[in-house]
Amino acid sequence: MAETIKALLLGDIVGQPGCRAVFIGLKKLIKDYKADVVLVNGENSADGFGISPENVQMIFSSGADAISTGNHVWQKKEIYPLLESRAELLRPANYPKKAPGHGSCIVDVKGQKIAFLNLQGRVDMPNLDCPFAVAKDEVRKLRKDTNIIIVDFHAENVEEKEALGLYLDGQVSSVTGTHTHIQTGDERVLSKGTAYMSDIGMTGPMTGVIGSKSEEAIQRQQTQMPLKMEIEDVPATLNGVLLTIDKKSGKALSIERISKKSL
Repeated sequence: MAETIKALLLGDIVGQPGCRAVFIGLKKLIKDYKADVVLVNGENSADGFGISPENVQMIFSSGADAISTGNHVWQKKEIYPLLESRAELLRPANYPKKAPGHGSCIVDVKGQKIAFLNLQGRVDMPNLDCPFAVAKDEVRKLRKDTNIIIVDFHAENVEEKEALGLYLDGQVSSVTGTHTHIQTGDERVLSKGTAYMSDIGMTGPMTGVIGSKSEEAIQRQQTQMPLKMEIEDVPATLNGVLLTIDKKSGKALSIERISKKSL
C-alpha cells in the first residue's frame, strides 16, 4: 500500500480557454503525474468572472475532487444554491457565516481522508474575517478527521501569503496561493513540513494580460477607466503544482511546479 498521496492543484480557470484546457487536458495530467486527488480553483471559469453550475459540472466530470474559489465566486447568483448543496464546491471560509456555502470539506480517496480549506486574503481585497483566526479554528476541526489538509489561500499580497504559510507550518500539508494569475517560482517545503508557493498561477491564456486581451488592459491603465476586460480566445496553459504528502504525518515531502500548454 502506498505511503504517500499525490495531490494535483490547478490555479484559477480563466474563461472558455481555461475551461477547454481542463476538459481536454486534466485527465491526462492526472494520469501523467499519477495524482490521487485534485483541487481546482474555478472562480474565473464563467467568462473570466465567477463560476456557473455548468462550469462546476464540467470541472468535476473532468476529474476534480474539489473546487475552490475566491472573491469572484458571488458574480453568478445561480451558483448560490449549489454552494449550499455541494460540499466539495468551496467558497473562502472567512466570509461571514450568513454567506452561502462551505469553506472546507473532506473527501475520501482510496480510503484516505483528505481535507481542503479555502481562505481569502484581506490586503488589497474585501475586508473579511481574519484568515489567520479562521484558519486556526478550521484546522483544529479538520485535524480531528485527518492530518492531510490542503489550503488554497486566494490573496493578492505575497507578505500576507508567506505569513499564513509560516503561521500554519506543521499544522497543514500545504498553503498555496491563487488570485494573481501569475505563477511564482518560490515553491518549497517549509521547516515543519508544510509545502508553500505564493501563487500557483492560472489555467488560462498566457498571452495578453492575466488572461485578458492586452488592448483593453493597456487602455485601462492609460485611462484609469473601468473598462470591461475580455478574455483572450487562444489555447490555454494549465498551471499548478503537484504535492507529495506522507499519509501518516500529513507533512509534505515535495512540491513540484507544473505548467502544461493545452491543445
